[in-house]
Amino acid sequence: MHINDPNRLELIKMILDDDTISTEEGEILKVLLKEHVSQNAILEHENDQTFGQKAADILAKFAGSWSFLIVFCLTLIFWIILNTILLTKPYDGYPFILLNLVLSCVAAVQAPIIMMSQNRQEEKDRLRGTNDYKVNLKSEIIIQDMYQKLEKILKNQHDISARLKALEEKDKI
Repeated sequence: MHINDPNRLELIKMILDDDTISTEEGEILKVLLKEHVSQNAILEHENDQTFGQKAADILAKFAGSWSFLIVFCLTLIFWIILNTILLTKPYDGYPFILLNLVLSCVAAVQAPIIMMSQNRQEEKDRLRGTNDYKVNLKSEIIIQDMYQKLEKILKNQHDISARLKALEEKDKI
């Protein structure tokens, strides 16, 4: 595939997000080599987050940790011991209806917050994938161009060797 191939030009324009690129080979390669297509998708995504999104990420990170699990279990054990053994007049006796209500409310609020955080993580992954694709595509185009130039150099070297041999044989005669 040569650099002036229309499909290749479209790929380069897509990589650089620039439709104003001319069709001259030298200029295209200069622009392609000069432009940095790699981006830190995580930083770009995190800079655009609202306070609520940051809070949801922090909550999701905590809710998926051993610290949360341990604190949660200790709280449940404390609640049960408090209402069965320590209090003479428990406010939530067995079968712990208030505790069930609290757990249901926590689950009802926690699940959508974790889903929001996972959706943002998926968006980061998508940005990272797009960035990787562009970088790989740019590398492939540059490597193909270098390969073509190397092939041309080898062909020229072969032609020069053949000419030298012909001149040497001519001098021998």
